Amino acid sequence: MESRLALIGFGEAGSTFARAASWGKTTTAFDINDSRQQIMRESGVTPCDSAESALYNADMVLSLVTADSAPLVAKDYAGFLKKNALWCDMNSIAPQTKQSNAQRVNAAGGRYIDVAVMAPVDPTALDVPLLIAGPNAAEAEQNLNALGFKKTRIVGEQIGRASAIKMIRSVMVKGLEALSWECAAAADQADVFEEVMTSLDASEKDWPWAKRVVYNRERMTTHGARRAAEMEESAKTLEGFGIEPVMTRGTVIRQRRAVGQNGNERNDTR
Repeated sequence: MESRLALIGFGEAGSTFARAASWGKTTTAFDINDSRQQIMRESGVTPCDSAESALYNADMVLSLVTADSAPLVAKDYAGFLKKNALWCDMNSIAPQTKQSNAQRVNAAGGRYIDVAVMAPVDPTALDVPLLIAGPNAAEAEQNLNALGFKKTRIVGEQIGRASAIKMIRSVMVKGLEALSWECAAAADQADVFEEVMTSLDASEKDWPWAKRVVYNRERMTTHGARRAAEMEESAKTLEGFGIEPVMTRGTVIRQRRAVGQNGNERNDTR
């Protein structure tokens, strides 16, 4: 007997996956935005007017909602689940939030799966890397593969482990995006963009991230007080050009605290 799939949330991720997979009308979907029902039809899935009808008799659920909605749908919709249905929480939320969601889903008779989506779904679609964690991760991976997801990996049985990898990685990925924006905005205002970018290219090291982290930590614990003072001047520079130094202020704090943890500040000019 063919297993039934339900999608909760039909924004960018849900519609991208459905279009790429051609899951067919046995797949049901619900979104609180009624206007997305037409997109559901165009994507080949059956739109439902309620979460209850979408989840009725579903063997597997993909939760693809906004981060703030993820706990709400787990709490409000878990009671509609078929016994032993797999609830794949694919939302970008903290591991602690996923553990709380898991309690609600499991208490209602479902089986919660922590799934981390590790790249933008457009244009990767079913080629997007997925990390899977939970006691039923092996079964979930098999089912996700059957749905067409090609790049899956189990990272453990503990709920929240997949999410922890993603969310901590995001500190670096999204942080670099924000830092790049702040740096470039100030460089534009100062009319030194090309010079700054050329200087960054010249100092870039082709190192694995683990080696970079070791190097950066040593620099901070050894020279953090002086570097914090320099970054305070960088913050003044940005303010002088009308750019709020949000990320730069955070750097001042982190550099200074690194010294307090190590207590070994050298008075040199490196």
